[in-house]
Amino acid sequence: MSMVQEFKKFAMRGNVMDMAIGIIIGGAFGKIITSLVTDVIMPPIGKLMGGVDFSNLFVVLDLSKGSFKTLAAAKAAGVATVNIGLFINTIIDFLIVTFAIFLMMKGMNAMRRKEEANPDASIEPPADIKLLTEIRDLLRK
Repeated sequence: MSMVQEFKKFAMRGNVMDMAIGIIIGGAFGKIITSLVTDVIMPPIGKLMGGVDFSNLFVVLDLSKGSFKTLAAAKAAGVATVNIGLFINTIIDFLIVTFAIFLMMKGMNAMRRKEEANPDASIEPPADIKLLTEIRDLLRK
């Protein structure tokens, strides 16, 4: 078997395809969460904290180059900064994604426990078995 055929066989396995789909959906989900944090959650929090714009919350490490009102201006000047606001946004992103995964896993575990507790409830017996069961029950009476 050539290396190309072997790779094709590997790449087309169900697990690899499922993983690829999961990574693509996860990337899109990450972008949604980042937008949620940056565009929806942080502006009201900044407003409540006296108009703080978290994306521009930073510390300039080289004060000899002056002060800067925005992170973009500091970066344009080539000044080293500690980007506290961006770090806070990333932490909130992480917490939201982690909580969403927790809820998803909790739901999956609940479904699995329910299925394990009553495994035969979802499997209906074939018609001939039902008929034989009814005949047996009638004969018992």
